[in-house]
Amino acid sequence: MPILRRRSVRIALTATTCLIVATLCFFAWQSFYPVQAADGWQVQVLHRDVAKAASLLPQADGSLLVSRELDDSKGSILKITASGDRVVLIDNLSKPDGMAAVKGGWVFSQEGGRAPVSLSRDGQLTELFDGESVQGLWNDGDHLYAVEDRKGNGRLMRYDWASGKLDVLRAGLTEAEGLTRCADGRLLYTEKGSGNVRALADDGRDPVVVQGLSHPTFLMCDERGLWISEDNTHRARLLRVDAKGVQHVVLTFLKAPQSIVADGKGGYLLAEGGRDRVLQLTPPAAQSTAQR
Repeated sequence: MPILRRRSVRIALTATTCLIVATLCFFAWQSFYPVQAADGWQVQVLHRDVAKAASLLPQADGSLLVSRELDDSKGSILKITASGDRVVLIDNLSKPDGMAAVKGGWVFSQEGGRAPVSLSRDGQLTELFDGESVQGLWNDGDHLYAVEDRKGNGRLMRYDWASGKLDVLRAGLTEAEGLTRCADGRLLYTEKGSGNVRALADDGRDPVVVQGLSHPTFLMCDERGLWISEDNTHRARLLRVDAKGVQHVVLTFLKAPQSIVADGKGGYLLAEGGRDRVLQLTPPAAQSTAQR
């Protein structure tokens, strides 16, 4: 082989190797770069090794229920006690995702295909209604709302606790994942693919209330505003939209964050499914109170 040709081959191989190494380093950086909190906020890992943590449901006894969103009947609902012990409450589930508290128990959905939305109460498991890839749940006491994460044929449904009747409020939705109701009475839901959050309206037009997001998934409303987690594999964010509609980035460099809930102590818990863990988020006000 001529000298010039050998030299060209070496240069090409070196360049290719450098490109591969740089690419691997970039993805490693995205995966392992620590989560960053906004000024005044603090974030720490509360529970590790919680495979595909999705929904969180704190209990009155200080324990925490976590849905582990594993497919092919490998998913489960895990209870982490106040002392840190772990007990599997329900297993053999297909991507258990949404959870909501109900009187005397809790309900959960399964996103892995056709599966029932079920009620767990007093040690008994009751199937309420069937859905296809149901994710978000919201319970207001009289009704249980559920939304399906499907492409073009998802439904937003309302189950009546008194009669057992199931009404389809919306059909033809695409990647509608999260549900929440705010203090002003609006029921909000996400459209993950389009990056929108919409409000359910009587006229059926459902106005966009937040747009330009990157794969919004779980929602929560409280006195600080509307919380939105972005279900991105890398560099995902936790956002807060205040009463004036201003967006605040609270956490960055998350990996597939899911449910956010109040921890009952002035802070929040966030399931970071991409890193198999539960984070604890402390706001500036709570930190100041703890220091006094």
